[in-house]
Amino acid sequence: MSTAILDLPEQEFILPGTRTCAGCGLPIAYRYMLKALGPKTIMTHPACCLTILHGIYPKTPVAINAVNNTFASTAASASGLAAGLKALGREDYTVLAMAGDGGTYDMGIQALSGAAERETNFIYVCYDNEAYMNTGVQRSSATPSGAITTTTPVVPKRQPKKDFIRIMEAHHLPYLATTCSSYPGDLYNKFMKARDIKGTRFIHLAVPCPTGWGYPTGDTVKIGRLAVETGVVVLYEMEQEVLTLTGKSLSMARSGRKRPVDEYLKLQGRFRKMSAGQIEDFQRQVDERWEQLLKRAGF
Repeated sequence: MSTAILDLPEQEFILPGTRTCAGCGLPIAYRYMLKALGPKTIMTHPACCLTILHGIYPKTPVAINAVNNTFASTAASASGLAAGLKALGREDYTVLAMAGDGGTYDMGIQALSGAAERETNFIYVCYDNEAYMNTGVQRSSATPSGAITTTTPVVPKRQPKKDFIRIMEAHHLPYLATTCSSYPGDLYNKFMKARDIKGTRFIHLAVPCPTGWGYPTGDTVKIGRLAVETGVVVLYEMEQEVLTLTGKSLSMARSGRKRPVDEYLKLQGRFRKMSAGQIEDFQRQVDERWEQLLKRAGF
């Protein structure tokens, strides 16, 4: 069961007034993530939206130590931090690596795969807003089919989203999870669990982006919830390769109720060029994945 908002720790690790865009889902998620991990956290991130959130040295709204690295080397940087802390006997610290979908699905996959195969001791978070948002909304391999980006401005992206979570499953991780910034209780629980596990832990974090997705800045939480309620994003975790649905996705599986994807798509400007046939195909993709996950979860 997800932790209730009122039961979350009161200590804050992010001050108000970050440099992120209005309505950004990332600081919502990051706030609750750090509440779970606590002050003994060292994080590393590439050039990405999180760099904007952390601000320009020496001024930052974030009360943990952070390392800036190059786009492709987040997992390599985290591996170095983990090795250094082990050498110093400071393994009471959590190493947190965070990168967007471009820095994970595309440029960062080599370093992450190598670190995961070596069972390096850190938490890796891919915050997925489905494009290279920090550099101008260019397509990534996480961009879904039918979406308009600045590199697919006339004809929307044709290829389906890369199933990166299954790629990470193939590394036989001790812990893998998906979550969404619109469900802080589910997010908090999963980071609490990941904190106490050794080895490479991977968490896929769905983060709505008003700038790149084309919706009003006040609708970020609503859009994230619709992503889950339509099955576009499924909340689950895997411990020792056993899959368990969590939170809203678990209640949907029990009730058998899932909303149609057009309720999610029609609220976002990036999908405005999708035809009825493309929406049907998108629904088919979502339904197939949902049924696969239900079967794996024992439903």
